[in-house]
Amino acid sequence: MPRTTPPRVSVIIPAYDSMPELTRCVTSAMEQTLGPDRIEIIAIDDGSTDGTADELDRLARTCSSLRVVHQANSGGAGAPRNTGLDLATGDYVFFLDSDDYLGPDALRRMVAMADENRTDVVLGKMVSVGGRAVPTAVFSHNQPRTDVFSSLAYRTLGCWKLFRRSLIERLGLRFPPYRNCEDKPFTAAAYLNADGISVVADYDCYYSRDRGNGNNLTRTAAGLVHRMDGTRLCFETVARYVEPGPRRDQIMRRHVEWELCGPLRALLPREDEREARERFYPQFREWAVRYATDGVLQRIAPPDRLIVHLLRADRYEDLMTVARHAQEDETRGHVVDKGRVYWRHPFFRDPAKAVPDACFDVTDRLPVHHGLTEAAWTGDGCRLRLSGHARIESLGPPEPATRLILRPRGGTRPDLRLPVIVGTAPHRPGARTGDGAEPAGDFTAVLDLDTVDAGAPLGDGVWDLHLEVHADGVVRTVRLRQARTEDGADRPEPPPRELRTASRPGRGPLTARPFRTPQGTLSVEIRPTPVQPPCRVTGVAWDPAAPGTLVVRGRLTAEAARRPGAVTLRAEDGTGRVREAPPCHAPADGRTDFTVRLAVRELPPGRWTLTLRTGTAHDAGDPGGRIPVPPTRSLTGARWFRASRLGRPYYAKPLPHAAQGALVLRVAPVRVAAALRRRVRGLRKRPSSGRTPQGRSAN
Repeated sequence: MPRTTPPRVSVIIPAYDSMPELTRCVTSAMEQTLGPDRIEIIAIDDGSTDGTADELDRLARTCSSLRVVHQANSGGAGAPRNTGLDLATGDYVFFLDSDDYLGPDALRRMVAMADENRTDVVLGKMVSVGGRAVPTAVFSHNQPRTDVFSSLAYRTLGCWKLFRRSLIERLGLRFPPYRNCEDKPFTAAAYLNADGISVVADYDCYYSRDRGNGNNLTRTAAGLVHRMDGTRLCFETVARYVEPGPRRDQIMRRHVEWELCGPLRALLPREDEREARERFYPQFREWAVRYATDGVLQRIAPPDRLIVHLLRADRYEDLMTVARHAQEDETRGHVVDKGRVYWRHPFFRDPAKAVPDACFDVTDRLPVHHGLTEAAWTGDGCRLRLSGHARIESLGPPEPATRLILRPRGGTRPDLRLPVIVGTAPHRPGARTGDGAEPAGDFTAVLDLDTVDAGAPLGDGVWDLHLEVHADGVVRTVRLRQARTEDGADRPEPPPRELRTASRPGRGPLTARPFRTPQGTLSVEIRPTPVQPPCRVTGVAWDPAAPGTLVVRGRLTAEAARRPGAVTLRAEDGTGRVREAPPCHAPADGRTDFTVRLAVRELPPGRWTLTLRTGTAHDAGDPGGRIPVPPTRSLTGARWFRASRLGRPYYAKPLPHAAQGALVLRVAPVRVAAALRRRVRGLRKRPSSGRTPQGRSAN
């Protein structure tokens, strides 16, 4: 049966000698909960010789959404993907490798994320099957809308993502004809031009499989000869779309680390000496000089810093020495000197090598292993006790100079620094301190919210908690993170607590709420305590037995119900005129429900705002005791006749733009001539109906 509407997603599957994994790959696309009528599957057989072609044809006979294309072998995944792009008609495109498969609800979730947030690229959580490495950091939590500069999305440049097809066509994106690194320039260009990126992290979307026979292209084309063209295009793509400066340095860092330093260190020593010196080294050096700016150098790790320095200085022999001994040199430990920590590499402070100390400085990269094991209120006051453990890797335990830092969200006020009590204790089960079982430095801090700011109370807003760890003269600051329990569960946060008002004269009640962020770090929010209104409206409707009479029903709090004159319905127009109606069914015998009837037909023409004045108000002019009567879509207009006006019809209808959330009624006489003209027009449009549509007002 021909398709009547365009598909939402075109799933493109390049396949070459993909048996037996291919069957599960294709069926995972066929069985998506998004529905076969909303998916087209384009599978491209790239000259397979193992039965892949026959299996695709068999599957196509069982699924009308599957289209199979057979073509001569191209030697890579780029050409078949391009064939699929040329045929795709979906709003979105998803590239699925024939080794891998999708979770059943993957496409529905990713399309919903893109639709709701109007984003051009969606990353679905990846899962490793068989030990294949997959990115994990970017999938720590859902991200409805982000970009490559404020997320970790750029760490994954594989094309196994949902792309808006209009973005691909607008940029004219196609895959280059390389056997390795062909998808990185494609994804990089899409990222850098996307109107928003989304991340689906709460569902296993993409299962990345390690083929048992080792026959995937990444492994069979792992040498430098297959990587250089793709690497060059990665650098050129970033330079094309991002202006020089910190943002470009942030993106270039990824390519300097993964496409330049990593392959150079791991693969260059394996190449033929002449090829390495004359063919590959000059290209690596060109990229280092052109793209590894000082801004990039500051962002990368010392082993990569050393490689870039030697490339820029054109020292081939030293570079090869560093590359050949990379694994051995990684284990050489550190040197502490004047508050800085350096990598103890053989080139460090060797006069013959003359490499700057900055190439070995690891101070700002040393991990701080820490965990908050207790966060609890003490007594009935506003004192929050925080206990945990911390240490800087390779250094001694925390020193007494260690501080707890409260940093205001938004940076509009200065940090608050508090002392902590530190002590050394043996490693405890469940206290994750990092590598080995080195002693963990315990710390304890008591946060008194009434006096924390030099004797003043903690201000309103969100305060993020940090720990400034001092050890061996070295200072490292980290975001304070809650440790998990011994069984791996999250520790509960302390409950919100209302603060004393004595230390905050002139302020209403405030609440302190400690909470854990999606990243597992701890923050404290100070905010006004929500005040429960004395009454709540449960219904607003016209009385069918009394034209022009509005009935308002509601419920009072138990305290408000005990007050005399607990509630009054108040109507007020813009000229200061006021009409009030007492309850006709008032609270009694422990019940808190009430009913008030307002004769709107007796109100003069005008715009009337309706509120409830509760018994908590000091007088009729006190706005603090007024609760807006909320607008409701079910309330339509009403009409009645006034005998005092010679039987002239009047109407009342709710206005769409409420005043401060309150119901506003317009009361006015019906313009009879205009009403008749509208009625005649309605009859012409609907000759079979002699009634006006329900709910339409007469004016």
